[in-house]
Amino acid sequence: MYYKYSDYLKEKYGEKVYKLPINIPVTCPNRDGTKGYGGCIFCSQAGAGFETFSPITPIEIQVSSNMEYIGKKYNAKKFIGYFQNYSNTYLPAEVFYNNLLKVSKFDNIVEIAVSTRPDCITREHLLYAKKIKDDTGIEIMFEMGLQTANDEALKILNRGHTVDDFKNSSDMINEYGLKAGAHVILGLFTDTKEDVKNTALFLNECRVSNVKCHSLYILKNTKLATMYERGEITLKTKDEFIDEVFTFLSYLNPDIPVQRLLGRAPEEETIFENWGHSWRKIQNEIEEKMRETGFFQGQGLKLKNY
Repeated sequence: MYYKYSDYLKEKYGEKVYKLPINIPVTCPNRDGTKGYGGCIFCSQAGAGFETFSPITPIEIQVSSNMEYIGKKYNAKKFIGYFQNYSNTYLPAEVFYNNLLKVSKFDNIVEIAVSTRPDCITREHLLYAKKIKDDTGIEIMFEMGLQTANDEALKILNRGHTVDDFKNSSDMINEYGLKAGAHVILGLFTDTKEDVKNTALFLNECRVSNVKCHSLYILKNTKLATMYERGEITLKTKDEFIDEVFTFLSYLNPDIPVQRLLGRAPEEETIFENWGHSWRKIQNEIEEKMRETGFFQGQGLKLKNY
C-alpha cells in the first residue's frame, strides 16, 4: 500500500491529529505583478482554500472556533494550525513570526503548517520559524507548491517559479531543522508518465517530509477553464490518472508520508472535477487495486539508495 500521513501523525503523537485551516490577508507574487498577473492558470481569485474564515477574522478566533468545532465533532485533542490560502510567507518576516506566535499559544497545537510558494521563503522567515520551534517544541512545516518537476510544464501552468527554486528552498528548510512538504498535481495534461516518475525521484532528492497529491480539477473563471472550453487541452482519463498515481508512488521513497491522493473542490465552483465521481470513490478504487496487485510505495526504487 502506501504510507498515509494520518498514520504518520498517529505514530508520532499517539492519536489522530486534525488540521485547522487559517486564512490571512495575503496574496501571491504571481498575482500582484512581482512575478506575473492573474496567478496560475488553475487558481481562482479565492485561492486554494474552500473551508476557511474570512481573512480579516483574527487568527486567534479562527483557531479557537475551529478547534472547538472539530474537537467536539471528532473528539479531537491535538491539532495542526494550517495557514492555507495563497503564499503565507509573502509578507515581512516579522509579520510571519507574529502569525506563527499567535497559533503557538494554543496548548493543543502540535504543528504549524504554512502553505506557500518555493520562491517566497527567505532565511529570515526560517530563522523566525526555528525560533518558534525551539521555544515551543512545535514542529513547523512549509507546504510548498511544486506541482511538477517539469520546468516546461511550470511555464505552461504560469507558475512563475522553477524546479530549482523548490530544491533551493527545501534544502534551506532542512538546514534549519524544519519540515519541507510538497504539493503535486497528477493527471496534468502537460506531463507524461516519465515526468511523473521524475517528480517523485526529485522529491526524494529534496528530502521532503510529506507529499500532498492533487488531481487536476478545473475551477470556473480561470485561465484553465478558458483553455478547456476552447478545446486547447486534452484531459487525462480516470484510468490514466490512476495509472499516474501508481507510477508516482512506485518511485516515491516509502518513508515519505502521503497526505492525500487527489483533491476536491465545491461542485458549484468547478466545470470539471474527478470525472464526476467523489474523491472517496476514486481513492477507494485506487486502494482496492493496490490490495489486489500487492502494490507498495517505493517498489520501483532500488531501496539501498535511500
